[in-house]
Amino acid sequence: MNFFSGIANNEIFISAGLGWLIAQFLKTIIHTALTKSFVAERMVGSGGMPSSHSSTVCALATSTCIRYGSASFEFAIAAFFAIVVMYDAIGVRRETGIQAKVLNEMMELFSRMGKGVSMEDRLKEFIGHTPLQVLAGAILGILIAFVVANFY
Repeated sequence: MNFFSGIANNEIFISAGLGWLIAQFLKTIIHTALTKSFVAERMVGSGGMPSSHSSTVCALATSTCIRYGSASFEFAIAAFFAIVVMYDAIGVRRETGIQAKVLNEMMELFSRMGKGVSMEDRLKEFIGHTPLQVLAGAILGILIAFVVANFY
């Protein structure tokens, strides 16, 4: 079996990949509906509803559990990986986004004061997630894993 056919037949890989892809697609649609403008960066960017990080790791952990069982070391690794990623999305990465927003506001204020700050150097504010965004991504990932499991 070659590399690509192995991936195509790997339900765990497919589940995780679809978890990310579907979440990014939904995130773009939701952002477009709320802001009334299409932002292409939302297709690959972090932050927003639902969390593609959570969707990806929950699809990974759930499909690993379905394939190998809850007592397997594979599931243990995937589950703890999911917990760390989701904790980080709500904690450190969310705080980083909040700090970026404050710094961007300060840079805008300095720019208006003529202090020579370039607004082209704006920091990314969509970095982390709210608990609701992480929960929505987690539910989406779990559902995707069950759907994929029914096809493999």
